[in-house]
Order: sequence, then structure tokens, then C-alpha cells
Amino acid sequence: MPYRISTLLTRNLHDVFGENDPARRRAAIDEIFTEDCMFYDPKGGVYRGRDEVDRIAGEVKATHPDFRYQPIAEPEEVGNGGRVQWVSGRPGEAPAYAGTDFIIARDGRIAAVYLFFDKP
Repeated sequence: MPYRISTLLTRNLHDVFGENDPARRRAAIDEIFTEDCMFYDPKGGVYRGRDEVDRIAGEVKATHPDFRYQPIAEPEEVGNGGRVQWVSGRPGEAPAYAGTDFIIARDGRIAAVYLFFDKP
């Protein structure tokens, strides 16, 4: 099922990088990412394919399982790309960090995610 870019951005935040349950995270990845997807980490990591996206999302979430990702603006769409700015931290506390996700979509799924960290 193809999805709107704004939906893909939101689901990537909540259902992939914000999900603690490995089975639910993997189901979301299989649903919203292309098989040949790419994830570009600002620290230099490049992850190819759903298995690698699943692995890195699990590792990130394990470092702070109680953090939540919250968009700070509506997702924006242009052509086959989009972005969403977000903050993350413990509910009720000041954000610990912030970022912007840029995606490229193909056939209603995420083909590439580019993560940029911002100042909270």
C-alpha cells in the first residue's frame, strides 16, 4: 500500500525509531520501507536494506528506551521528498536532542532517510 510522504515521515519517527517492540518495529519497516532502502547517519554510517534499518533503529532505541520523538512542525513534502523536524527526550522533560529527517520516497515507501541533528 503506498503512503503519503507526510505519513511515511511520521511513521518512521514513531513506528520505527520510536518503537520498543522489535516485532512491531520490523512489521512497520517491512510496510513502509523499500527493500533496497538506505539510511544515512550524520556520524558517517550508511545502512542498506530493511535488515540494517531494523538493526540500527533497535540499537538507537535501546540507548534510550523511555525517550519519545515529537515533531515540532508539520511534515513538509516536495516532489518525491519530504522532511520533518523533531525533538526527543523523556516525556515531561526538556528535549535531550533534536533533528530533521529528510526522506526520498518511491512508490509510496521510504527509499532513503537522511538524518541531521539540530540544536534542541
